[in-house]
Amino acid sequence: MNTQFVKKSSNSKVGPIPVTNSSRETCPPSCPFIENGCYADAGYYTKLNWNRVTNGERGVDWPEFLTSIAKLPDGQLWRHNVSGDLRGSEDKINPHELRELVAANEGKRGFTYTHYPMTDTQNRNAVKDANNNGFTVNVSANTARDAVDIFKAYKLPTVCVLPIDAPQNQVVDGIRIVTCPATYKDDVTCSTCKLCAVSDRQVIVGFPAHGSASKSADIIARA
Repeated sequence: MNTQFVKKSSNSKVGPIPVTNSSRETCPPSCPFIENGCYADAGYYTKLNWNRVTNGERGVDWPEFLTSIAKLPDGQLWRHNVSGDLRGSEDKINPHELRELVAANEGKRGFTYTHYPMTDTQNRNAVKDANNNGFTVNVSANTARDAVDIFKAYKLPTVCVLPIDAPQNQVVDGIRIVTCPATYKDDVTCSTCKLCAVSDRQVIVGFPAHGSASKSADIIARA
């Protein structure tokens, strides 16, 4: 199970910061977007790279990957898993490996997203621990309604998939959902926005369904 470290992203939406990719085996089987609207499969080159990480052509083993993260300069913003998810098995996060990642990130500003279910106590505790110790793990919800329920129940940074035609700002049950500005502004990237790296923010970040499989993702987001 390889993990790829890229020192400087060439992704126009991410910006020139370090990014990583993890093999497909890291994705929890309960994620409804697997081969059904996943953003990482939506782009030709993103999908090609993900496949090569998965089959071992690219990337390194876990200890070597952690060393690369630990060597990043203090204060460095970086995005974990442009494709892939946290390491785990079936629908459970591996808490030991997540703690290792949190330790490697000490002093840095790492952030990521996970589709592992927060109804599982082990997952929820692991994500809370990461957020409390400087590594932002955003819980990915399938719909805006799900995101609001997760945010209210667990007080965790939350993101969600939005329908293609969703408004840029909306309030659902008293919680504000803001659309990722990098999806509609050419001069904004992850490297300049940094909202998803804020673990104690009081808004949910939404990502409109997009890419070659946007119709499939749109159907899920409207459920």
